[in-house]
Amino acid sequence: MTRLHVPIPLRWGDLDAFNHVNNASMLKLLEEARVRVFWIPTLASEDVPPTAVIDASLEAETLTLVAHQEIEYLAPIPYQRDPLDVQLWMGKIGGASLQVAYEVYSPLGGASQTLYARASTTVVMVDAKTLKPRRISDVERAAWEPFLEDPIEFSRR
Repeated sequence: MTRLHVPIPLRWGDLDAFNHVNNASMLKLLEEARVRVFWIPTLASEDVPPTAVIDASLEAETLTLVAHQEIEYLAPIPYQRDPLDVQLWMGKIGGASLQVAYEVYSPLGGASQTLYARASTTVVMVDAKTLKPRRISDVERAAWEPFLEDPIEFSRR
């Protein structure tokens, strides 16, 4: 298994009245992990994973649009100062889209990690000028294929 481990810190505002991460905030946490994994950073000082091959500048020729998202919550996420360990991989790489798979765990370094959630996002590559899907490039495919694993199997279907 080859997964990317993306540390995502919680913000106090991610919590709801029940003192755990709100379900809508979970989408933002997954988005943050996805952006860090796929977009080329604008600052050279950032740690860049080998999967970051999409230009996110204002002049970018490609847009990444979310076509589908699904989350299965397994345990409430309490506020904690150490970042969550979002494990991310490709569940499927198609012609113009890919399925991003996630498992959201408690911070690294504890005796054992708690699995809080499983999620899946289908992302479509879109030409910024025509707004039509475009094929995944050879460079993108080569960067993402090493992280190809089985897609998420949701247990509560």
